[in-house]
Amino acid sequence: MSEVKPVQLSQIGQIATVVQDIERATAFYRDVLGMKYLFSAGSLSFFDCGGVRLMLTLPEGQTVQANSILYFKVRDINATHQSLSARNVRFEDKPHIIARMSDHDLWMTFFRDSENNLLGLMSEVRK
Repeated sequence: MSEVKPVQLSQIGQIATVVQDIERATAFYRDVLGMKYLFSAGSLSFFDCGGVRLMLTLPEGQTVQANSILYFKVRDINATHQSLSARNVRFEDKPHIIARMSDHDLWMTFFRDSENNLLGLMSEVRK
């Protein structure tokens, strides 16, 4: 019998987010959020998120109730919140402290994309 080698997954290469309207979602992520658009392939649309690829995709034969929440790191959460609000992005809340750490405070706020998926902004504010 051969030895089973341990596996250690560590780096994410791509994340898929299910959308209902690929053209509308592509425009939202590209034009409203200002994400770097890479390419489209059929009913898929790809963006660069700091080296991790985000793939927007239509549901494949199943109804999706909710996606995982994507958290985007930003330097200035209040300025980003204000800028996206001015672009009519629908926020669920205002930026707020989630946790106070010894060397920084973790701030978050949540918003909806054009497909009603929940997304988050996060900022680690150094003390």
